[in-house]
Formats: sequence, C-alpha cells, structure tokens
Amino acid sequence: MESNLILVIVVAAALAFTFSNGFQDAGNLIATAVSTGAASPRTAILFVAALNFVGAFISIQVATTVATELVDPAALAESAPLNIVFSALAGAIAWSLVGWRLALPTSSSHALIGGIVGATVAAVGTGALDGAGLLGKFLIPAVVAPVLAFALAALLIALIYRIVHRKRPGPVTRGFRSAQILSGGMLALAHGMNDAQKTMGVVTLALIADGTLGAGADPPFWVIAAAATAIALGTYGSGRRATTTGHTRIVKMDAAQGFSAQGAGAAVILVASFVGIPLSTTQVISGGNMGSGIANRLSAVRWGVAGNIATAWIVTLPAAAAIAAVTFGVTELAGGGAVGPVLICAIALALSVTVLVRRARPGEPVAGG
Repeated sequence: MESNLILVIVVAAALAFTFSNGFQDAGNLIATAVSTGAASPRTAILFVAALNFVGAFISIQVATTVATELVDPAALAESAPLNIVFSALAGAIAWSLVGWRLALPTSSSHALIGGIVGATVAAVGTGALDGAGLLGKFLIPAVVAPVLAFALAALLIALIYRIVHRKRPGPVTRGFRSAQILSGGMLALAHGMNDAQKTMGVVTLALIADGTLGAGADPPFWVIAAAATAIALGTYGSGRRATTTGHTRIVKMDAAQGFSAQGAGAAVILVASFVGIPLSTTQVISGGNMGSGIANRLSAVRWGVAGNIATAWIVTLPAAAAIAAVTFGVTELAGGGAVGPVLICAIALALSVTVLVRRARPGEPVAGG
C-alpha cells in the first residue's frame, strides 16, 4: 500500500513537471510566428498544443534513453527506487521554479537530468550512473545541438536572402509567413516528441526499478497518453502569456528569419528524438534564433540574453542535482517510506498557496462605487 502511494505521488509529480514544461516552453514555440504576423496568438497556441500532443505518440526512443541509459534501474532497486525518482523530480521542479522566479532561462530538461543524477548519487553512489550514456546521449549533445541549430539557421537564412534579395518584399514576406505555419508545426511536433518522452522515461524508470515492469520494458500506453495530455494542456494553459515570452527577445526577426530559426530547431530536435537523445528544446530554439539573427549583423543579436542562457545552462545541472540529493536525504530521515514524499508535497503545496495569495492581494479590486 505504501509503495502504491509513493508511485501515485511520483506519477503526479512527473505529470506536474510535464505540464509546467509545456507552460514554460509555449513561448519558445509560438513567439516567433506571432511576432512576424504568421499566426494570431489564439490560433498559434491551439495549433502548437495539438501538435505537442500528437508528437508524444510518434516514438519512444527518448523515453527509453531516460529509463535505461542514464542510470542503472537494477542499482536503484537496491535502495528506495520510488523515493529516488521522486527526489529527482522534486529537484527538477524546484530548480525550474527558482529559475522562473529569478527570470533565469533555465532548461527543464537539464534540470530533470540533473535531478536524476543527484538523487541517484545520493542514494546508491556514482556506480549506478551510466557514464557512456550520460556523455554520449546527454552531455555532448547538450553542447553540440544548439551550435548545430545556430549553424543550420545561419546557412538557411543566408541561402534564402541570396535567392529572394531581388524580389518584392511584400510577396516574399507573405510567402514566408505561410511557410512559418509549416516550420512552426514541425517545431511543435518535435517538442512533443522530445520533451513529453522525458516524463515517460522517468515514470518507466520508476516502474522498472520498483519491479512493476521488467528490465528494458517500453513505457505503458497509459504513461504515454498521460504525458501527451499533460504537455498539451500545459502549452494551451500558457495562453496569451506565451506571446510575451520566448526567445524572440534575443533578436528581432522578419518572416524569413523566423522560418529559418524554426526550421533549423525542428530539424535538430526531430533527428535527436528519433535516435533517442534528450535535448533542451529551449536552448536548441535559442541557437536557431541567434543563427538566423546574425544574417543582418552581429549586433542584431542581444548577446546579453544569450549570455544569461549560457549561465543558466552551466548552473542548472549541479543546482538541480543538489536539490534532488537533499530531498532524498530528507526522505531517508523520514524513514524511507511514503512519509517523506507526502511531507515534502504538503510543504510545497502550502508554499505555493502562500505565494499565490500574496501575489493576488496587490491586484484585488476595491469594493464599492
């Protein structure tokens, strides 16, 4: 019974993480198309949410990587596997919230991997880490992917400008606004494929380590459907807020640049998803935006914002790992059962309600007249 309760908490935390991922990343997915006039905010958010949902069903390669190639599920089974996964999710969620509060462009994907590493090391030591998997499927791609998106976007926009530079601006702009619907759709599909699968992988890791699933098992359909629904609802729930965020802050783009940035980002994320590499879609999209932005001049890119992204990239992994390690320590002090996760969830809920109440008070309408 206690194990079932912890499993319910783990699944709920994983879905909450996925919802917040969709909520935070919606701006990255639609801001380019909205800012260039390719789509209205309402149309863009509905379109992207639907394709996020569809993308989650296309493949399970990234989920398999997260479940079996970063840490050893059998090693986790020697400790408290569900509490380890819960602590990993707690570290990822907590650091993502800290980043949001401090306006740092943190990567929820990096936070999740950092949380898994931190909780695993705290519970069973470094021997449970898959060094080859972490290096080949995460650390190296984390550096290479944004650079690759940058290069692809720069090459694509240079080619486009070379082809259309003698044509009338009006028809060219209208054409690329239409093309952005396609490139934006592919980007949303890729986002669903990569980001939703990370949650599938985490839940599957918990089920394998706990003995509910056999070694090397694929994510159950209910896990896939739940993750797809959570990321789509998170994206849709961002609403108009998404149009005021996103990485168009890095550079002001025209429709051709928007198409290039989205196309480059989608290509990198799609390829990575099919070969099972979990990426930070936020940073890949940022790389594409910067690559398309330098087509006019280097000063068109707001390098200060880009520097903040790089700083967040460096800090996120160790910060999320540290929070996850401390969280696992708390669950162990509480007896290693369900008491620790329940207590942590209760504290988190109380803090969330307090913050929401305090934020609501200044904006409360004055009664009367």
